[in-house]
Amino acid sequence: MVKLKFIDVSVTLPLDQTFVYEVPGHLQEQCLPGMRVLVPFGRRRVTGYILGELESAGSFKAKKILDVLDDHPLFPFNEIVFFKWVAQYYIHPLGDVIKTALPTGLDRQDVSCVFVTDEGQRAFALGSLSPGEAEVVLFLNEKQGCTLKQLIKNSSNPSITALARKMEKKDLLAVSAVLKREAAGIKTEKFIQHLGKVPTKNIRLSQKRKHILSIVREKQEISLTRLKVHVPTAANLIGPLAEAGFIGIIQRQVFRDPLGDPVEPDTPPTLTDEQATLIETVRENRGKGFIPYLLTGVTGSGKTEVYMRLVADAVESGKAAIVLVPEIALISQTERRFRARFGEKIAVIHSMLTHGERLDQWRKLALGKVSIVIGARSAIFSPLENIGVIIVDEEHDTSYKQETGLRYNARDLAVVRGRMQDCPVILGSATPSVQSYQNVKTQKFVQLTLERRVNQNPLPEITLVDLKKYKDFRGTERIITPELAIQIRACLERGNQALIFLNRRGFATFPACKECGKALNCTFCDVTMTFHRGQESYKCHLCGHTLPATAGCPSCRSKKIQNFGFGTEKIETMLKTMFPDARLARMDQDSTAKKGSVLKLLKSIRNRTVDIIVVSQMLAKGHDFPSITLVGVICADLSLSPPDFRAGERTFQLLAQVAGRAGRGKEPGRVIMQTYNPEHFSIEAARRQDYMEFFNHEAPFRKALMYPPFSRMIQLKISGTDEKKLALQVEQVAGVLNQLLAAAPEIGETIQILGPIEAAIYRISSRFRWQILIKGPSFAHISRLVNAMRVHPEIKAIKQATIAIDVDPYSLM
Repeated sequence: MVKLKFIDVSVTLPLDQTFVYEVPGHLQEQCLPGMRVLVPFGRRRVTGYILGELESAGSFKAKKILDVLDDHPLFPFNEIVFFKWVAQYYIHPLGDVIKTALPTGLDRQDVSCVFVTDEGQRAFALGSLSPGEAEVVLFLNEKQGCTLKQLIKNSSNPSITALARKMEKKDLLAVSAVLKREAAGIKTEKFIQHLGKVPTKNIRLSQKRKHILSIVREKQEISLTRLKVHVPTAANLIGPLAEAGFIGIIQRQVFRDPLGDPVEPDTPPTLTDEQATLIETVRENRGKGFIPYLLTGVTGSGKTEVYMRLVADAVESGKAAIVLVPEIALISQTERRFRARFGEKIAVIHSMLTHGERLDQWRKLALGKVSIVIGARSAIFSPLENIGVIIVDEEHDTSYKQETGLRYNARDLAVVRGRMQDCPVILGSATPSVQSYQNVKTQKFVQLTLERRVNQNPLPEITLVDLKKYKDFRGTERIITPELAIQIRACLERGNQALIFLNRRGFATFPACKECGKALNCTFCDVTMTFHRGQESYKCHLCGHTLPATAGCPSCRSKKIQNFGFGTEKIETMLKTMFPDARLARMDQDSTAKKGSVLKLLKSIRNRTVDIIVVSQMLAKGHDFPSITLVGVICADLSLSPPDFRAGERTFQLLAQVAGRAGRGKEPGRVIMQTYNPEHFSIEAARRQDYMEFFNHEAPFRKALMYPPFSRMIQLKISGTDEKKLALQVEQVAGVLNQLLAAAPEIGETIQILGPIEAAIYRISSRFRWQILIKGPSFAHISRLVNAMRVHPEIKAIKQATIAIDVDPYSLM
């Protein structure tokens, strides 16, 4: 093994540069690129990632690493180049890029912890502390010490930081650095082995001990967990047996299993002519290496089968495959279909896994135990070396874009990683993004098309219902029109399932006071609360703040709150009243909050134990339930209202996708689409299921206003808790940007700086928000401008204000 004496390390801190460390002799053989190390940084210890070997430390003396935290690299060497590209493109610290890519809970660093000293305890007992000091000691005694951050967060005293430092000087408190433990760790389990030797000691063999020995003799080796199924008290009985030499006990690493119920192996179906031709095209071009494909086609045209055949090709040639799907609910369906075809060769990665489960899935990939990964956006960082194909299903979906921290787009990174790995990339969608289809038009992508459904069924018949006709009606008919109600009854009488779609959760979305007329707003955000009847509370969907249902008006203290508006919870209640004989289920963020609830609901739909499913966006795309023959869209206009140039695109995609859930089995489908804007081109194109009609209307509008894909954009999101200080920071940033632009006339004419302007929702979680939008035809130019602004001497860090950089932004809210 190569000995690394000096290493290049990226630390988990908001710093752009990497650092040189020396490796002590006893650790040199343990260090490899891709491993974590514990390093001294200033006066604290932090986690670092080994990026490579260096010949020397240069002209300065390098500090020594303290420990190596892994026994195997967490990511392959070739992925380091990918991480560096991501850091540069998204203008984000490299260490934080790697931390984002890895499973949560692997970061180790010193944190400041606060403890009460003996002197502090004596002063508290004597009553000689001030009220503020006594409150701090009482809190710390209850918690038996805590981090300084927790103390500040839980105290109502605005001067708590200064008070804690003062108490430290008086020796009432001790503040010390404590190394934070990892939140995720490797799981080990006891295994019992048959030794086949003469025992070294005689002990009394009870019936249970004899039973244990017979099981171990038969199995030769068995885990303690499985042994306890036969003998529940085995944990207490195996120790004496091991001491006597009857059995051996060893600790071994085991992988937690996040996969669902076992699935029956499937037989690959006969391909349609379209599928076969498409797959053969990709196979013929495999020798050409990297080619990005856009796979378009109607809903139900068999894209998933195409994906599985291409993954099988990669695996058979000894390569790996990455399959990205946008929603956790969709991962379950995709994972089941892939397991039926490939058995246990797959790993899954998504945010609903526990820290330990996700770490185990990551290690299985890093150790080469599996070669197929299925997951949400973070799966694009999977530690695979020899990738044969990357697939992005529903490539248009906005959930591929991360909106906090490292604001990456997994779809775009799939294309980048495919180019680095020299492998084909398949972006699939029945409603592709304008960006991707424009790449087809400019011949950056190759288009593949599936124009017919696999079962030869026609696309569902879509009827628009103008809600303006019912604006003066009272009761349920204003929301569930007679046209929709008649079709639901007909669907139920035929023994089929109906899917009712509304992209708004909760029971009532606009609670207002009957006395003064003011809305019940969130205390911390500039939005109204939403009433959730099942939880008997008002909830803010941005920060999570809740109020009991008995809460009064914050302005006039009246208890008379009228709940206006409607969400999925209210629709479910209405349908229960209208169709009391039907079995209903609701699938939204509230009903699927518990682990396993998504799988349970999907199973009930698949097994047809529900008749009507009320859903939000979670079930609007990708899912295949043959018994759903009716789709009802309660209000097709909701996604048209945000002040965003992509609003029309999102509306078309959402409506076309949810309509595609109908008629995927033997019976034809029907869609009732309720709308206040039946003449809007996005809604009309969705009714016709005509993507080209939508694209040909949308693209000229984007081009005229120089919006993506005809320009590149970077958004600066500036936020803070102090409104006045934030205004100073915004003024600084805007001034420097305009100053830099004026100093570069050769690019000044092509770059536009829009803003600064208050965000559409000005305050979220007590943070005030401003935005600056920078756009132009050249990404290199706008990126250079933003980088120059970051390091400009006039940009002074202002406490409690942050500048977030969003490259290729999706949300302009």
